[in-house]
Amino acid sequence: MSARRMVIAGTGSGVGKTSLTIGIMVALQQKGYKVQGFKCGPDYIDPSYHTAVTGRVSRNLDSWMCSKDTVRDIVSRSSFGADISIIEGVMGFYDGKSPLENTGSTAEISLITESPVVLIVNCASMARSAAAIVKGFQSLAEETNIVAVIANQVGSSGHFEIVKAAIEQECHVPVIGYLLNESDIEILSRHLGLIPAIERGELGLFFEQLGTLISGTIDIDLLYKLAKTTTLARGSDCIFESHQDKGVQIAVAKDEAFNFYYQENLDLLEAYGAKLVYFSPLKGESVPSAAAGLYIGGGFPEEFAKELSEKKAVKASIYEAVTKGMPTLAECGGFMYLTESIQCTNGKEYPMVGFIPGRVIMQKQLAALGYREIAGVKGNFLLDENETAKGHEFHYSVFEGGEMLPPAYQTKTRFEGKKEGYLKGNLVAGYSHIHFASNPKLAENWVKACVDYAKNGEKHD
Repeated sequence: MSARRMVIAGTGSGVGKTSLTIGIMVALQQKGYKVQGFKCGPDYIDPSYHTAVTGRVSRNLDSWMCSKDTVRDIVSRSSFGADISIIEGVMGFYDGKSPLENTGSTAEISLITESPVVLIVNCASMARSAAAIVKGFQSLAEETNIVAVIANQVGSSGHFEIVKAAIEQECHVPVIGYLLNESDIEILSRHLGLIPAIERGELGLFFEQLGTLISGTIDIDLLYKLAKTTTLARGSDCIFESHQDKGVQIAVAKDEAFNFYYQENLDLLEAYGAKLVYFSPLKGESVPSAAAGLYIGGGFPEEFAKELSEKKAVKASIYEAVTKGMPTLAECGGFMYLTESIQCTNGKEYPMVGFIPGRVIMQKQLAALGYREIAGVKGNFLLDENETAKGHEFHYSVFEGGEMLPPAYQTKTRFEGKKEGYLKGNLVAGYSHIHFASNPKLAENWVKACVDYAKNGEKHD
C-alpha cells in the first residue's frame, strides 16, 4: 500500500472541507497520481464525490462504529495500488460521539491511521488571530500531527501573506495555500438529485475547474511531500478474509434512488461466500430470479416516487420475494419503498410496494440524525436477541403505521432507547443504517439464511 496519506480537516462544519478535498484529489490526479479517497464518519454523499473523481470506491472510516484494527484494515486494503490516500474529515477536527472525548472524531481517525493533517481555517476578517485558532487546535491534543494549514475565505493574496506569516511564526507549520472568499466554488445542491448528476457525469467539468483553481493557489507538490508517513500494517485477524463460496446470490438494489451502502457491508457479504447481483428498480428491473437474498439500501426514493410507483412489475417481484421469505434487509430508503405509499412534501402521494402496513410522509425538517446502538430481537435472521451492532440514522421522513407492528430491533441513542423498524418473516426493515463491520456476524447470519432459503424454500410467519 501507499505510505502517503493526508487528512483534510476543518475547524468546523461549513469551512470548505468537501470542496477542497475534491479539488485536491483532482489536482493530484492532474499530476499523474492515483488517489484513494476516504471519508470520516457515517456519510454517503461525500464518498460519492470521491468515487466519481478518483474512479476508486471511497470508503467510510468510523472509529465509533468500527474497531481501530478494522479502521486500519480498511485503509490498508483500499489503498493498495494508490499513490496517495486523501481522508476527508467530518465536522470540526475534534468533533465526534461526545463533547468530552475524541471518539469518532477526525482527530482520532488521524491517530489510528497514522496520518498527517492539513487544517482548513476560515480566515475571513482576521489576521494574527488565525494563528491563535491553529495554536488551539495543535494544543488540545498534542499527539495529533497537524503538518500544514490552508487558509480559506481570504480577501486577497495580500491578506493571505499576513495570515501565513502569523501562523508560520507562532505555530511552526507551513501555510501551503489559500482560496479567496470570492472563489465561488460552493458545491451544487448537496441534497436530493446530486447523486444522479454525479452518475450521469454532469459534474465532470465542474470537478476539473475546481482542480485547476486549487492548483493555482495551493502547493500540491508540498502537500504530496508532507503526506509521507508510515506503511500501515494490516491486522493479523482481518474480518474481510474470504470464506468458502456458499453458492448463493444476494440481489442489491442500486440506482439513483437506492445507493446508500457501506462498501464494507457489501465486501463482508462477499467474504462470507455470497455473490452480489445488482438490479435497478428505477429502470424497471425486477428481483433477479436466481437471488436467494435481497438488500434494498437507503437513498432518495422520494425524489423518484412517481417513477418507482409506476414500475408495477418491479414492485410485484419485490412483494413476492419478501412474501416467500427471501432474507431481506431494507434500510431507510428501502424501508420507505416497502411501505404502502410515500407522501412527498408537495402533498402528492404515490403507492409503493405495499408490504409494510403504513405510509411515509416527507418533511422539510430533519426527523432524525445520529449514531445508533442496535440490539436484535427474537426472530430477526440478521440480528437475533443475543446480537448487537452499531449504525446511524439520517432522514427527513416519518412513518405512520399501526401501533402493534412488530419491531425489527431496538435502538439506543445518547439520550433514549426505543423499538424501531418492522419485522415479519425474513424481512428486517427500518430507518437505521447498520454497519456490518461493527459485528461481522450479521454478514455471516445473512448468508446462512440465504443458504437455508435456497435449500428449503419459502418461510412464513
